[in-house]
Formats: sequence, C-alpha cells, structure tokens
Amino acid sequence: MNAQAATVQQGIWRIDADRLWERLMALACIGATPGGGVDRQALSAEEIASWHTMIDWALQAGLEPSTDAAGNLFIALPGADREAPPVLAGSHLDSQPGGGRFDGVYGVVAALEVLTTLAQRGARPPVDIVCVAWMNEEGSRFAPGMMGSEAFAGVRSLEAVRAVRDAKGVQVADALDALHAAFPTLRRRPLGFALAAYVEAHIEQGPILEAQAHVIGVVTGIQGKKTFDIVIEGERGHAGTLAMADRRDALEAFSRMAMVLYAQVGGYDEAVKFTIGRLQVEPNAPSVVPERVTLRIDLRHPDNAVLELLGQRIVASCELFSLPCRVTVTPLVDAPSNDFDPALQQAIADAAERIGQPHMAILSAAGHDARHMAPLCPSAMIFIPCRGGVSHAEHEWAEPAHVAAGANVLLRVLLPYAMPGTAAGEGDAP
Repeated sequence: MNAQAATVQQGIWRIDADRLWERLMALACIGATPGGGVDRQALSAEEIASWHTMIDWALQAGLEPSTDAAGNLFIALPGADREAPPVLAGSHLDSQPGGGRFDGVYGVVAALEVLTTLAQRGARPPVDIVCVAWMNEEGSRFAPGMMGSEAFAGVRSLEAVRAVRDAKGVQVADALDALHAAFPTLRRRPLGFALAAYVEAHIEQGPILEAQAHVIGVVTGIQGKKTFDIVIEGERGHAGTLAMADRRDALEAFSRMAMVLYAQVGGYDEAVKFTIGRLQVEPNAPSVVPERVTLRIDLRHPDNAVLELLGQRIVASCELFSLPCRVTVTPLVDAPSNDFDPALQQAIADAAERIGQPHMAILSAAGHDARHMAPLCPSAMIFIPCRGGVSHAEHEWAEPAHVAAGANVLLRVLLPYAMPGTAAGEGDAP
C-alpha cells in the first residue's frame, strides 16, 4: 500500500466546509442584486470577474487553469498521464437575471474545493482531475442555453454558437473574443477532448429532497426538453375604425393558440411541463391592433415518445389556430431524456451512506450540462436540497451543512479516479 492509499484509509479526507462556503459567498458578491441574489450573465464583465477569482484560487492551490474555443473554463489537478482522458466535475458560473447564489456556481466551487483538498493532501492521480465551468448554461442572455457544453459535445457547431446575438444585438463571437482577450496567457485546450467520466453537483431546484428530509439526491437522469421560438404576424390597424371582421389581430390569434396549447399539451398528463414565456406584443399601444406577437415555448417530459408527440402537437396547433395571421415556429432546443451511469449512481449512494447522509434516487426536472456529457462518458449528478424548492430567484438558498455534504460526496466519488483502489465510500466515518 502506498502512502497516499494509507492516508485515505486513515480517514482524514474531508473538504474544508468553511472555505467552500466563504468562496460561494465571495462569488455571490460578483453581480450581486439588491435583493440578495445574483445577476451574472454569460460572457459579461461579471462572469469575467468570476473567472479571475476562480483562477486566483486555482493558482493558490497549485492547480492549472485553461480554456477552449467555446469559452469553457477548466481547472486541472495534473495527473501522471497528461494525455489520457481526464475526469471532469463542475457546472456553470452564469445566472439568471434575478438568480440566486447557488444555481450552477455550487457545482463549480464544490469541484474546485475537491481538487484543492486533493492537492493539499499530495494526491497525484493517474489522469487529470478537472473542474469545469461551462459557458452560458442558463441561456438568459444568449439563447439557447448550454452553449459551452453543446459545443464541447458537438451538439451545436462553434460557428452556430458564435453567430447568436443577445437582445441588445451583441454577438456571442464578440463577447467570446472579449473573454479570451481578458486572459491572454490562459492555455487553450482542444474543443471536445475525450473524457473518462463527468460528475456534476447541483441544488435540486425542486422541493422533493427537502420534503422527504433527504440531503443527497442520486440523480437517475434528466427529463427531455423542447423549446420553440414562435412569431405570429398579423396586420396593424386603428382600434377605433377597423371592423372586427376585417382584423388580422396577432394577439387574438395568440389567445386562441394559447387556450388550445394549455389544454392539449399542458393538460396531456401529470408529468408534462408546459410553459409560455417571453411574450412580446408589438406595437404594444393601447389604440392599435397588434401586428406581431413573439413568444417562447418550453416543453418538458420524461418520456421521449410523449415529448415527440407533444412537440408535433405544438407545431400543428400553432399553424392551425393562428389563422388568418401567419405563424413561424422555430425549434431551438431538442434534448431527449437521458439516463445517468448506474455505477456512478451507486458510487454516489455509497458515498452518502458512508458519511451518514440520507439519500434517495431522483429524476432531474431541470436541464443541466450533464445531459450533454452522458453520451460521451459515464456521467452522473449529485443533488442537494434548496429551501422551498426555490431556484432562479434572489431568495434561493441552500443550507451550509448540505452544501458541505454534497461536496464531501463528490470528493468520495472522485477518489477512485484520483487514487485507484479506493472505493467511493471510503474516507472518514460518519
């Protein structure tokens, strides 16, 4: 038995809970909102500032930062074989406009904390263990989201990603170039390098773990998602002179469509999640018949066959019930449900058991970058509770003890990769 393995069995492996919490709160100051939340948009000045902070922490621990052409941030604990496929763990640093302190960023800081702990213990893994912060998971500035992980996985071309513009007309290409210009000496990794495994820690963004008094969620998979951008075009007219029979009212057409969609799609079964968001009416004047309505539809379901059926129903209903207006339906996201690696799920459960934390299997209702890693390598997710199931809101909250517990589970899941021969459940006793 080598000295490292002996150290593991002595039961001293545990992340620094105080350091982890302090770093989460420090990053919450970057883009802080008056209500205690975070507004840290993808490829913004705030995200660049968060990169500087993460890189400073990495260098202090002797870790190696790098990036790629898609604006993903990587922080590596170097392994003996630098050419072998590494193990990745992480999430994202960007937030919703009125987001919280934990969504995404928790998974990145937890991964950094695990790497820092391993480095401090003198671990020399056989392959690189890497913390990753994916670019634009949220999609609130540049749509659709998960651009960094999609470009990495080859789901979306880098050219298509760079061509997207935000609401102010800023192109991803320019914002991405500005990000890279802020870190001119940062090493570039090739886009889409091979992986050995991927693990993502995240708040649940739902109420199940809290309601059932479980601290660790062993995520079985992610339900499928489709999104559509829809534009209804009618004709502008005077509200006081244009007869009702002669109108091509885009808002009226939307009202008919919405009633049908809520009934036939939203009411399909108890598992469906159907949302109409980002509704924009033009010219949005009190005495003018609306000539254009733009909306976004978000559809989710765990059954891929049902997801496909309802997606087709959305398109058909929009085309039929928009008449006499003209409708354009543009698919944005088409992500089927996925399952996570059974062995990694068992490793998460074993690790939670070892440290005395109640755990349960759970399906992720929200989408995550892990969705795009699952086809590439064994992948898994670790959930911790969030108060009231609230996320994407300023009052999003996770308890410090739960934050530490999730990171300690992540540490134990990664130990077999950092030190072969060590089981995920090994480490300090409950």
